[in-house]
Amino acid sequence: MPDRVRKVSYCYPTVPHRAGQGAKVLGVLREEGVNLLVCHGFPTKGGKAQLDLFPENMAKLRRVARRQGWRLSAVKRAFLIQGTDQIGAVQKHFEKLARAQIRISAASGIAAGGGRYGVILWVRPNDYARAARALGAR
Repeated sequence: MPDRVRKVSYCYPTVPHRAGQGAKVLGVLREEGVNLLVCHGFPTKGGKAQLDLFPENMAKLRRVARRQGWRLSAVKRAFLIQGTDQIGAVQKHFEKLARAQIRISAASGIAAGGGRYGVILWVRPNDYARAARALGAR
């Protein structure tokens, strides 16, 4: 089966960088039926953490955030790549961007089990349309 490269949108709340804060946000999203394609969190400055949320339905996430009083960032974009796990599976996508002279800002990948993998990949906003064409993203 060929890899699937998708254009995805995300936004993030900034939360205190303390134990349980991510679980609290994710618990609310679960209770409200918000399906996440990707969740990516990391510490920032000032005792805070950024929780990137890639929902299947952005409008639903924004409604929940508004009810909870969460302040979300502006909507940003990235690429979600999913496919069959094999040696070099991710390299071919990196190579496509290299040939197009597009720098990757960040990427995180995981072997998903069952012979599958997934990668979330970021490029600069000015390069997004060219990157989408280079990757064949839909």
